[in-house]
Order: sequence, then structure tokens, then C-alpha cells
Amino acid sequence: MKFIMKVSALALLLSTHQALAVEKDNVWVYEVPAAGSVVGLADSERADAIRDSLVAPFFERLPGGETLAGRSGTASGFQVLHVPLATQRFTQGNLSVAGAENATFYLNGVRVADEDEQVALAMPTGDHQLLVFLEGVESWQSVNVQWEGKADHDQVDTGRVDEVRLSQTHVFDAPVTTAVEVSASGQYVVWRRQHFSEDTGNAAQVDLQIYDVNNERTVYRWNQTGVHSFAWHPEQEQLAWVEGNRIQLLTLETLEIRQLTPAFEGVRGLQWANSDTLIFSWNKEGEQDGEMVKRYRALEDRWSYFRDVSQLFSLQVESGVIQQLTNAAVTSSLEDVHSTKNKLLLSRSVIDYREPAHYLVELYELNMTDGEEVKLGEYRTFNQAFYLNNDLYVVAGPEFGDGAGRALPEGMLANNYDGQLYRMMADGNVEALSKDFDPAIGSAQAMANGEVLLRVTERDTTQLYRFLPNNKSFVKVPTGLDIVDTYSVTAASVPTIFFAGTEVTRPSRMGYVDTESSAPSVLWDSYSLHYRNVDIHDIREWNFRNDQGDTIFGRIYLPPQFDSGKKYPALVYYYGGTSPVQRAFTGRYPFNQWAAQGYVVYVVQPSGATGFGQEFSARHVNAWGEYTAQEIITGTERFLAAHSFVDADRVGHLGASYGGFMTMLLATMTDIYSASMSHAGISNITSYWGQGWWGFLYSGEASKGSFPWNNEQLYTYRSPVFHADQITAPMLLIHGDADTNVPPGESHNMFTALKLLGKDVELVEYKGADHHIIARDERFHWWDTYMAFFDKYLKGEPEWWDHLYPEEE
Repeated sequence: MKFIMKVSALALLLSTHQALAVEKDNVWVYEVPAAGSVVGLADSERADAIRDSLVAPFFERLPGGETLAGRSGTASGFQVLHVPLATQRFTQGNLSVAGAENATFYLNGVRVADEDEQVALAMPTGDHQLLVFLEGVESWQSVNVQWEGKADHDQVDTGRVDEVRLSQTHVFDAPVTTAVEVSASGQYVVWRRQHFSEDTGNAAQVDLQIYDVNNERTVYRWNQTGVHSFAWHPEQEQLAWVEGNRIQLLTLETLEIRQLTPAFEGVRGLQWANSDTLIFSWNKEGEQDGEMVKRYRALEDRWSYFRDVSQLFSLQVESGVIQQLTNAAVTSSLEDVHSTKNKLLLSRSVIDYREPAHYLVELYELNMTDGEEVKLGEYRTFNQAFYLNNDLYVVAGPEFGDGAGRALPEGMLANNYDGQLYRMMADGNVEALSKDFDPAIGSAQAMANGEVLLRVTERDTTQLYRFLPNNKSFVKVPTGLDIVDTYSVTAASVPTIFFAGTEVTRPSRMGYVDTESSAPSVLWDSYSLHYRNVDIHDIREWNFRNDQGDTIFGRIYLPPQFDSGKKYPALVYYYGGTSPVQRAFTGRYPFNQWAAQGYVVYVVQPSGATGFGQEFSARHVNAWGEYTAQEIITGTERFLAAHSFVDADRVGHLGASYGGFMTMLLATMTDIYSASMSHAGISNITSYWGQGWWGFLYSGEASKGSFPWNNEQLYTYRSPVFHADQITAPMLLIHGDADTNVPPGESHNMFTALKLLGKDVELVEYKGADHHIIARDERFHWWDTYMAFFDKYLKGEPEWWDHLYPEEE
């Protein structure tokens, strides 16, 4: 929703238990006149649906009209009042409207139940917009708006402002570009955007189209979302995709669509092998053991999809002939196609627990002419492989090729989540190409100009780089973004790279840049469309040096209308695992929005994360907080000492997954924090290792070579539940009760311990939720839950928490 505000000369602050009138200069009026013979809205059997349909259009029109003070005489038809309601804390009260036969209330676009032209409102910190649909107004002089707070602190400001504070709906609902797939020529792009709304709830509204970049127009749009596996023809303006389990082909010149196959359930992953041949993956669901029992075949059998097997097939587009290319006992995954040599590069993950990370990937080359497979090698660390001309490149951890990529002191174990780039020689030798390149390489692909395009984690950003094989150098692609979420590249001799992503204080943007340009062109920017009158305040970079002399990076988010002379509560956020907390505009943890609710937010990047160099990331191995916990504590202490505007007695901390583990661990080590929140955290390393879907695999890196039987101290001493008696601050535990990654028992362990110890602890589970809280309604409730918890303990304001979780009478 978009609100365009003007500054009011007199903002009315309303409070106390008695009803006080809202100044008519702060109430804005819109009129929808009724035609003479039209049935009045109040008399229509579809009145509610009609009113609901008008809410979004009216929000788009704000502001406008004139104030209630400027209205006189009688009114006919349908009237709309707009009342801005700004709050500085969780606020409850009743708002009433007199002088109309019927009033219907909408707060922030959501209808609120009313009784006798009066509505009960409960509003978190922020700028709220109330629309009141009136019918039957005989005299404007008799129309009055009143507010009655539940308590003395329940105050609202009804004045207009230039910019509204960032809200949950801003960061979750606004359109974002989620995928771009560009044609070989670069003229056309498959462009996927999505947004949410109150009207459609948890269902994402997807705009999936083919956009003509040259002519700036949409040439094709899908009317359903179950479309995937896009593959542009390497030479012509044709696009293949899967829709309804059928492979389709669109010719852009005529917009003719051919159905290439009947419905084949489980078909996906299209890629052109040559101008007439498509390669695709076809999944077959595995047989189960019946309804009564399940006999585990492997550790991986805890995965619901483990017994499924996918193989590779080819489709001759003109003849329609389909051929099976692989037939292995395990899934064959397509890595790349060498069109001139008619060969496929494929990988297979096989069960092998002999060494960490407790899996093995086999790499093969398949000759499509005779079906012969040649095994190229087997690896404990492997991300992907691809062809570049006649060379073979691999992305894998530092230990790939017998440690060819290591850039570490002797005896230090590498973190294989820190991706590196390699070239594999014909004789099987491996050349490490990125040992001196600190960013961690996540993915790579060959470009038509003989270079490699890389997507990397660089400190707390996600960037694109070009690797130039001739001089073995890395060149940053100038996207202008902090986080590149999706990208695609043309097949031209001077490739153009299309991309979309965000900056730390700027929302979703899409653009393109060629390899010879120094600045990108912008195709679409959600800021100008949806945020231009929203207060998105700047951040401050704040770093410190740890005991090893490393720079520990961090950033600070400041509240709107920040006043350095005031004392603010603060929230400290971290992850502490193998990845940094990135500079995305929003996400599961919207730091900008926390600041909008009156908190100073400090995000710290402790040792162990990728993107800062191999030695930095290697500290994650066999540590389980050994370095990171003290760095977070030290960082918090120095942050407080350096910023007098933060109240050291009102500091909370929170994290999720490994960050949730860090929250529990930190709470056992220090009393610097006044409140703690752990979402899906690990309380017992042993139970996570044995029960989480990926616990044994993740531990193959995080606890490399260490097991409960040979490193008891790591599995117990570093497990927070063994030190629960040291926790002093209130703790909120949040978990999805269907979490497969970190089972909910991890929060139950700590909840049980703290309850028996008589500590202040809350446990909130989300029914049916997995490791991430995804659905819109659950996401908003989840955000409300932990912010209400911190309001209670850091602001001394328990009303929001009590409103969400009232005590039984």
C-alpha cells in the first residue's frame, strides 16, 4: 500500500480514558456520489464485497480530497474518511464516528469489526491508515471522529507526515523480481515478479511474462504459475518450458506454441544440447515399505524424497523421438552440455560414510552418440562442473583435488562451504584458480566470450564477477546491488548480464550491463513505484578488530527521526554459521523494519563465515561457537561503549538455526543481554547431529572428524542445554513443529531445562511450519511475537505480548 503524506501544521495527540475528538483538519474526505436510481450501498445484498473491493483503489489515491473541516451542508452517496494514526508504542483503544447511518472501518487495508459505529483498534509502533466508509451522512457538521485510549499511554498522533515508517506489509507485500532468463540474443527476457496482498493472503500473486527489452513491451504472459524449467534456444528466438508436466515450445515471431510431449509427471530441468535436441530430467517416485513400517535404507532415507530417482532423457524437437540417456541406481544430474562434441557432463551422489562430509559425488562424461560413460573422478566436496570451450571447470571446496585449493596454515581444516574455482586437465590434474580470491564462489557458468561468470559471497554481499582465463584475473560486474538474487547472461560475443536484487536500504531492482560497460541500465525499480514516500533510513558501518587482529564487520540500523541525545533499546543479530548475514533489503529478518519500531539494530559478522577468506571461514570447523560467541560479546561491549545513544540495560539478542544455537550459547556465557530469542536453534549438538535431516552432513563440515565417541567435550561442553543453569535473561524459543532441518525437540530441550530451573522462558510453536516461517499470515504473526517479547522486556511494555498471548482467567 502506498501513502503520500503532507505535513500537518498541528498534529493532535490523543490519549487518556475519555473520548477526545479528532481535529477535523486531520480527517480527510473522499466522496463517491450515487447516481439517482442506483440502489444505495447499505441496501445492497453485496454491500460488504463492494466495500472491500474499493479499499485498495482508495489507498492508491491517498492523499486527496479535502479535510472534514472544509466540508459543510449535506452529503449524498458514499463517503470515505481517511484518518492517519501514528503510534510510538503498541497502542489500544476505541475509535468512533458519529453523524452517519452506517460506518465500515478498514485499518491498513484490513476490515476491522465494529459495533455501533465504534471500532476497537490494536496497533504496533508505526504509521497506520484508517479508512472509514460512510453512508447516510445528512450533515457534515454532525460528523465527528473520536479516540478513546485503553490506558493513559495509548496515544495516537493524527497529523500527516511527509514519509511513513516502514511496515511489515511494505517489506513483505511489495513486488520483487524473483527470476530472469534472457534469450541468446538478449532481446527477450522471461521475467518473474511476485507480490502479496491482504486480499489474496498467503497466495503469491505472480506476474510471469516474456518482455521485449528492445521495444519495452510484454509480448507474452502466462496466466498460471505452474510453469518452470525455461530454456531459450541457442540460435533462434524460441523458448521451451514445462507446463502441466508437458514440454512446450514457443516461437516468438509468430507466438505459436507447440506441445512437444504429452503429460509426463516429474519432468523438469530443460537444456538445449543442440539446435534440435532438448535434454530433460524425468523423476520416478521411489517405492515405500507400506503403510505400517519404514525400514531405513540409509541415513538419507529420513529425506522424504530419498528413494526417488531421476534420469536424463533427450527429445528430438522435430521428430518428437525421446531417448533415455542414463540408467543408474541413483539420480543422474545434468551438469552441462558440450554441443560440438555431443557430450554431457553429469554427476551422481552416492552413499559413502567413510570420510567427512559423509557423501561422495561421482562425475561422468556421457557420449550422446554411442551412450558410453567415462568416469572422471569422485569427490568429497563438489558443487558443480561445466565446460568452457574444451576445458572442464569445477566449483568445489578448498579440499577438492587433494587439497589443491587450500590457502590455509598447515594443520588447519578447511571449510568446504567456501567455494573455489578449478580447471581440470585432460590428465586428471587440477589447477586451483581462486586461492588468492577471498569471496566464496557459489556458482559459475561459461560465457560466449570465453570468460566465466561467477556468483560469489563477498563479505556480507552477493556479487557477480568475471573470471578471465587468459590472465587468471577476476573482474567485478558493476550491478550497483548489494545482493544479486537472480541473473542470466546472453550468448553474444560481448555478453550482456541481466540481474535483479536489492541494496541494504533499497528494495528490488532489475537491470542489465554488458561486459564492456562500467555502469548498469535499470529496467525496473520497485522503489519509485512502492517506496518513494516511505522512510528508509541510512545505516552506519561499524567494525572492530578481534583478538586475532581480524576486522569483524558490522552495521547499525537507526530508527526514524533518530536523535543521538536519546537512549534507545537495541537488538543484536548474528548468524555465526558458515554464511554472513547479508545486506538484503528485507528477508526473514527485516532489520530496517525493526529500526522503524524504535530499536537500534546491530548486525555483527563473526568468524567462520565465508566471503572473508579461507582462514576466516575455516574457524567454523570444530568450533561450535568457540570463536564466534566471544566475538559477538566483545562486539556488543564495544558497540555499547562507542554509542551513547544505546541503553546498555536494554539490549536483546536473537538468531535463527545456527544463529539460534548461538543465542542459547551466548545466554549461558554472559548477562550483557536483557532478553533472548532463539528461532529453530540447536540446544544439543548430539541430537541435532543424529536427528536433523541434514545434521550428519552439516556436521561433516562443522564437526569434521569429531563424533560423540571421540570428542565428547565438543558435543557436550559446546551444547547450550548442558549449561542452562547459567542463563539469567528471559528467553523466547520459537520453532515450527514440522521442522525437519532442526527438529523442534531442540527447543523443547531448552524449554524443559529452563522451566525446571524456574527461569523466565516462553516456547511458541507454529503448527505445520518447517524450518522457515513462509506463509504471509504466519510470517506477520511470527514477527509480531518476537517484537512483542522484546517490547515487554526491553521497553517495559508488556501490552503487545499480553494482547497476543493473554493469560487465562
